[in-house]
Amino acid sequence: MMACSTETQTLLLFLLICSLSVSLSIQHETQKNNSFSFSFPLTSLPLSQRTPSSSFPSFIAQTKKNPTLQSFPYNFKYSFKYSMALIVSLPIGTPPQPQQMVLDTGSQLSWIHCHKDKAPPTNFFNPSLSSTFSVLPCNHPMCKPRIPDFTLPTSCDQNRLCHYSYFYADGTFAEGNLVREKFTFSTSQSTPPLVLGCAQGTPEDRGILGMNLGRLSFSSQGKITKFSYCVPTRLSQSTGSFFLGENPNSRGFQYANLLTFPQSQRMPNLDPLAFTLPMQGIRIGAKKLDISPAVFRPDASGSGQTMIDSGTEYTFLVDEAYNKVREEVVRLVGPRLKKGYVFGEILDMCFVGNPIEIGRLMGDMVWEFDKGVAIVVEKERVLADVGGGVHCVGVGRSGLLGVASNIIGNIHQQNLWVEYDLANRRVGFGKAECSRS
Repeated sequence: MMACSTETQTLLLFLLICSLSVSLSIQHETQKNNSFSFSFPLTSLPLSQRTPSSSFPSFIAQTKKNPTLQSFPYNFKYSFKYSMALIVSLPIGTPPQPQQMVLDTGSQLSWIHCHKDKAPPTNFFNPSLSSTFSVLPCNHPMCKPRIPDFTLPTSCDQNRLCHYSYFYADGTFAEGNLVREKFTFSTSQSTPPLVLGCAQGTPEDRGILGMNLGRLSFSSQGKITKFSYCVPTRLSQSTGSFFLGENPNSRGFQYANLLTFPQSQRMPNLDPLAFTLPMQGIRIGAKKLDISPAVFRPDASGSGQTMIDSGTEYTFLVDEAYNKVREEVVRLVGPRLKKGYVFGEILDMCFVGNPIEIGRLMGDMVWEFDKGVAIVVEKERVLADVGGGVHCVGVGRSGLLGVASNIIGNIHQQNLWVEYDLANRRVGFGKAECSRS
C-alpha cells in the first residue's frame, strides 16, 4: 500500500501510490545484529472489518542458522485468511499486546493504534501497560529533517513531543507521535526498541507493518534479512503463512534480482525504496503481447518502474502496457464485456456471466521477468468477484491513480510463495497451495 505525506503530495506526484514510501533522516543507534526467524498468522480481510486479536504464538520448530548472522532458533506458526488486505497479528510491548497490522511491502513507517484509557478499544495499544514504551521528544535527531530524503512531516506538539502525519492514496490518514517500542516474540525473544508511529484519532481499524527497503521499515530496523508469505485464493476461505527468517518451503523457488537505485538518484516518479522487479513482458493465453520491455523499466524520470506490493489489492499498469492487455481481452471476450461499467473507478474489464467460462476463453495471464522467472495467474483466477454477479480482470490503469508505475498487487500473488531475500537483493516465487502451507 502506498504511503504519501502531506508535504510530499504537493511536491511529488508519485507519492500518491500506496507502495511509494517515506524516508526519514535517522541517526541509527548501534544495535545487536540479530536475524529473526519466526512464522506468524496473516489475516487477510477488508480493512473496514475488525477481527479479534490472536493468541500468543506457540513454539513450532527449529530453523537453520545463517553463518554470518546470529539467528533465533525458533519458528512461530499461525494461519491467515485472505479477502483484500493481508493482516498479521504481532506481539508488541512488554508484556506483549497483540496488534493487527496490514503487511505492506510498499511503505516504510510502521504504526499502531494507541489509546491511553485503562480499557482501550479492541486491538488498540495501551502504552501505559508496557515497560519498554517511550516517546521521541522534538529535539530527537529523527524529528529534524535533512533534505532531500526526509519526506514524512514532523512537528512539535503542545507537549514538546515529535508529532507526525501520514496520508495514503486511498484517503487513509494517520497521525500521532513517533515512539520506540519492542516486538516481543516470546519471553526470551524480542527486537530492540524500534521507531513506530503511535497513531491516535485515525478511523482505520488496523495499523501498518512497513516492510520496504527504507531505513525505518520493520525489516530494516529489526535486522530481518528475509521474510515471505503465501496468500491463498479468495474463494477457498482457507489459510496461509507469514515467515520472518528462513522459509522451510524455499527449495525450488525461482528468484528475480531486484533493480536497485542509489539514494543520490532522485527522479520525480521513482520510488527507490520499493521492491522493483525486472519485468520483461506479459502473456495472455498463448500470446506474448507486443510490449517493449522498456515499458516495465524506469525511464529518466522514473516512470515505468515495476514493483511488487503486498499492500495494493489489484495490479496496475502504465498506459502502454494496459492498452495492450485490454486490446487482447477485448479480442478474446469483447462481446461479453459489461459496457460502460467501471468498478471502483479503476477496473473497466468487467463481465456478467460465468467467470470460469470467460477465464477459459482468455487463458492464463503471465507476468514475465528475466531468467525465465514468471508469475502465472491461472485462468480460474484471472477474474475477481467484485459483487453483484460482476467479475473483473484484476488489472487497472495506473494513470487512474495519478502515477506512472506498474504495480503487481496481492490479487496476483495468490497460491504463491513470495520471498523477499533482503541480504541477496532478490525476490523469490514458488507455486503453492497456500491453504496447506
